[in-house]
Amino acid sequence: MDVLMLKGGNTLKGEVKISGSKNSSLPILAATLLTDDPIIIKRVPNLRDTRTMIRLLQSLGKEVDFTNGTLSVKAGKKASYIADYELVSTMRGSFCVLGPLLGKLKKAKVSLPGGCVIGIRPVDLHIKGVEALGAKIEVDGGYVIATAKKLVGNNIFLGGVFGSSVLATANVMMAAVLAEGVTTVEFAACEPEIEDLTNFLIAMGAKIEGKGSPCLRITGVKKLKGVTYEIIPDRIEAGTYILLAAATRSDLTIKNTDIKHLSSLVDRLAQAGVRVYDEKGDIKIEHNGKYKPVSVTTYPYPGFPTDLQAQFMAFMATIEGVSIISDKVYPDRFIHIAELNRMGADIRREGTAAIVQGVKCLHGAPIMASDLRASAALLIAGLMAKGTTEIHRIYHLERGYEDLDEKLIKVGAKIWREKEK
Repeated sequence: MDVLMLKGGNTLKGEVKISGSKNSSLPILAATLLTDDPIIIKRVPNLRDTRTMIRLLQSLGKEVDFTNGTLSVKAGKKASYIADYELVSTMRGSFCVLGPLLGKLKKAKVSLPGGCVIGIRPVDLHIKGVEALGAKIEVDGGYVIATAKKLVGNNIFLGGVFGSSVLATANVMMAAVLAEGVTTVEFAACEPEIEDLTNFLIAMGAKIEGKGSPCLRITGVKKLKGVTYEIIPDRIEAGTYILLAAATRSDLTIKNTDIKHLSSLVDRLAQAGVRVYDEKGDIKIEHNGKYKPVSVTTYPYPGFPTDLQAQFMAFMATIEGVSIISDKVYPDRFIHIAELNRMGADIRREGTAAIVQGVKCLHGAPIMASDLRASAALLIAGLMAKGTTEIHRIYHLERGYEDLDEKLIKVGAKIWREKEK
């Protein structure tokens, strides 16, 4: 296994091109199960998670070719309705095959999901949604087993303890597009990735009103068709590089992204003294040399993304003063605090909040990645720090950041890999 080595303390300069969205790709790839027609999807990022989803599609009977960011999917000889533990347990996003399998085949056996260790993330809203459409659900031997003679539209409220659920919204949408009648989903997730899935389903022939809003109206159709479609840019990757630029006082241009998807981050950074603006479709970052501490609370979109919480904490770690970072989406998502403190940060957790007392600088140290976005925070911290940092378990980073080493080296980062000792 590789260890990622970083020599920090340098400013970076140049352009970073953002890849297609991981969080859009996974449900859109799952949605290819809704038709037997050929489908072509462009700008699919080559990541550990997307490769896992490809293997899952193949295990479910699809023939898949993935070349240079373009994925072609067509029906194989025999479709399967069983999503095995071996694949689903490694990545929570793969649970979104439940909806399309149920919609197309009227049966699905899907392993309970795995993925990052960032707290309990139950599937109760997924089950509630498909049950409302007429599915019978059993949980047996670590699998969710769903069957239905037919699916019928219904009014479904998908609000949970911590707000809306992106994957539950995706699963219900994909089951409902082939159901009889009309389905209304209230408290639907509004994330750009759900709007992207909505656009993909509409291109396939689905009838969906209210895209991008918390209320979706889905009129079932009998069949969906093949389509060629392009994934939106990854807003979380873009946000990570923006925070990296701010934290290292670097001049980076972020290309191939949509600043409208990052308005909450732009607002928080402006309060900290960092200007982020759009220039002819590219994102530019300007800093005034003196930053102020800023407190952040994560919420479902359009609130501040939980997927940028750890990276923002790394940025705040060296800003003089106190900032408070709260996570209302995943309140236990603070495993990275211990590793940042190993590098000299002064952060303590109090309930669902982290109190960050800014220090003068961080120092390189051996650190351990615990989940995808925590890994990105440690990467930012390593590039800020004095000395050399070694990040272990970097397979987490490979789940969500395409061509990471290449992109960083191109803008002047001192980064390399060594074999685990």
